[in-house]
Amino acid sequence: MGKLYEEITPELAGWIKEQHLFFVATAPLASDGHVNCSPKGLDTLRILGPHRVAYLDLTGSGAETIAHLRENGRIVLMFCALTGSPKILKLHGNGQAITPASPRWVELRALFPDYPGARAIIDVDITRISDSCGYGVPKFEYVEERDALVKWAQAKGTEELPLYQKQKNARSIDDLPGLEPGQ
Repeated sequence: MGKLYEEITPELAGWIKEQHLFFVATAPLASDGHVNCSPKGLDTLRILGPHRVAYLDLTGSGAETIAHLRENGRIVLMFCALTGSPKILKLHGNGQAITPASPRWVELRALFPDYPGARAIIDVDITRISDSCGYGVPKFEYVEERDALVKWAQAKGTEELPLYQKQKNARSIDDLPGLEPGQ
């Protein structure tokens, strides 16, 4: 049923690009810390090579992924077919949060649409690629992207958004450092 891959092949890359939704999971080192799993959508994922992907991280209610990556780097991205043949694909690896203060920001940011509220780019070096059947995943019909996050960030504007990030994204729920002001 499950298969390991040496790299993201052109076939896998094509399949990944067809998916409208993926999930990101991270965890702190502390055994009593909270595991985080976040759904991602919009045009925010790029395949940068056979062992590397990146996604544009937009401002949200927390900064768990950024905090966990700063602490230990562990991350998994999961894609599951909601239409067509059943399939689940997991990309395990080590990630880092590239923020606007990073010298790499400009180069990577140019790969993505100009979404308001972009706060980081999560750059992942992939160490394990595996699939599984996905037979138990229900089928869903894609209708459209939601525009609520984009509209919310636009409404916050360039003055209020950094204040929100400072208030809501500076620390994780386990009190790990998240998004630092001015990063």
